[in-house]
Amino acid sequence: MPKSDESRKKIIDALNIDRAYELSAIIQYMGHHYEAEGIESPAVIDIFKATSMDEMKHAEKLGERIVYLGGVPVQKPTEIKRGGDLKSMIKDDLEAENGAIDRYKKHIKLCDELGDSTTRLMLEEILSQEEGHADTWETTLGIRK
Repeated sequence: MPKSDESRKKIIDALNIDRAYELSAIIQYMGHHYEAEGIESPAVIDIFKATSMDEMKHAEKLGERIVYLGGVPVQKPTEIKRGGDLKSMIKDDLEAENGAIDRYKKHIKLCDELGDSTTRLMLEEILSQEEGHADTWETTLGIRK
């Protein structure tokens, strides 16, 4: 746990940012799960649903850690993208995953700098899963890095 109240507050604030985005991801993925149509949709709608459940677990872990650190978990999501054809849904989800990857990398660095190895390890685990989600969408879209 970070030693100073100021460090703890910085980490809580970072985790609440992550949590707000995770809440959005849950809603966005479930919306895509319900709304996806077209000949290719059966293969993808299960991925939307499973990914939403992963994001729910991330939001839960973040909330639990925020409470442990003495904070209050946010309950309001960030922007949610809805609708469009299947390809645009997947592109929106890939964009969200790439944003999450960038945020988690910054917040891992912050935790490292402030000496909170437990939160850093939790964020590294979540980051690994987000990178897996991004890989799934890149593969689905035929994108190679």
